[in-house]
Amino acid sequence: MRKIALTEIKSIPEYEAARSGWKKEVLELKKRRRVQVGERISLHFENRETLLSQIQEMVRIERITNPEKVQEEVDVYNELIPAPHELSATLFIEVSEPSKIQEELLSLLGLDEPGVVFFEIGKERVFGVFEQGRSTEEKISSVHYVKFPFSKSAEDAFRRGEPTFVVADHPNYKVRIAATAETRQELIKDLEA
Repeated sequence: MRKIALTEIKSIPEYEAARSGWKKEVLELKKRRRVQVGERISLHFENRETLLSQIQEMVRIERITNPEKVQEEVDVYNELIPAPHELSATLFIEVSEPSKIQEELLSLLGLDEPGVVFFEIGKERVFGVFEQGRSTEEKISSVHYVKFPFSKSAEDAFRRGEPTFVVADHPNYKVRIAATAETRQELIKDLEA
């Protein structure tokens, strides 16, 4: 998937003029790309459109006009663009009760370890590879960036429509949820890009 270029970022006035229509389209896209993995975890699969939207929103909210600062935002978000034969997602640990945030997060220490979050596609498994530095032995972030590198056989099974599940296999959180046909179609586009 092609990286986002600085020239694609609209100025704040240009973006604000087009924002309401574009935002509606992006929200619909994001709905199709979101997988709720049980009650406490969601995966939001990223592509150029979702990331371009996030850059535009960041520039708008923080009123960034300096091209070098805008480029810094572009560089950060470009790290989330999936490579060929890969999916990229933002994983959110969702805790609705503020008084339980710390307790809930601590109960999920190790969620970002190898083999814990993965796709199960027929007999194939595609393990999530988490960005480093978002947790320690004592704490874990509520937001993680994770990539799923597909082997050829896993990608072929995914394209063929083999039963596909998103799995969290953590000692304190075991969930196996089927991917919808709509989400699968969106993600196949990412693997093709």
